[in-house]
Amino acid sequence: MEKIIPKRMFFTKGVGHHRNKLQSFELALRDAGVEICNLVTISSIYPPKCKIISKTEGLKNLMPGQITFVVMARQETNEPARLVHAAVGLARPMNKEQYGYISEHHGFGQNSQQSGDFAEDLAATMLASTLGFELDPDKAWDERKQLYIAGKDRQFVSRSIAKSAHGQKDGQWTTVVALAVMLLV
Repeated sequence: MEKIIPKRMFFTKGVGHHRNKLQSFELALRDAGVEICNLVTISSIYPPKCKIISKTEGLKNLMPGQITFVVMARQETNEPARLVHAAVGLARPMNKEQYGYISEHHGFGQNSQQSGDFAEDLAATMLASTLGFELDPDKAWDERKQLYIAGKDRQFVSRSIAKSAHGQKDGQWTTVVALAVMLLV
C-alpha cells in the first residue's frame, strides 16, 4: 500500500456570516476558497520535504468533490460584538529532511495578530518537545533573524495564518476559519 504523504501545502483563512450556523461555516470556507472540497481534518505533523506554496497556486490544484486533508481551526458565535478567532501555526526545522508541527488555536477575545502569534509559539513548543528539549518562545525567538534558536543545531522557522471577526449586531452567526491545506501532488 502506498503511503499518503503530502508534497505541498498552503495556508488560507476565511469568515462567514449567516442566520444559520452551518451556512455561516460554508461561507467561511467559501471565503477561504476551499468550499468545493470534501475536507478531512487531520492532526498536526508537517511532512519532511513538503513545499509551502501560495494560496493562489494551491487553489488551482483543487477540484470539486476532491478529498482534501486540512489542519483546521474554527470558531463561531452568534453573540453581537463578540470577538472570535482562529489560527493555524507552523514550526519546521531548518533541515527540510525533518518533520515539523502545525498547531490549531481558536477561541474568543484575541485579534488575528495575537491568535497567530500564539499558534506559532504553540507549534514551536510542540516541535521542541518532540526534539527532546523545552522551549521558552519569548527567549528563543530571534526577531532579527525571524526564527527560533535553541542551540546551534536547534533552529527552526515558523509562520501562521489567522482570522478574527466580531459577531454581527443582528445576532447572525459569524464563523472564522484558518487552514493548512495539504496537497498530495
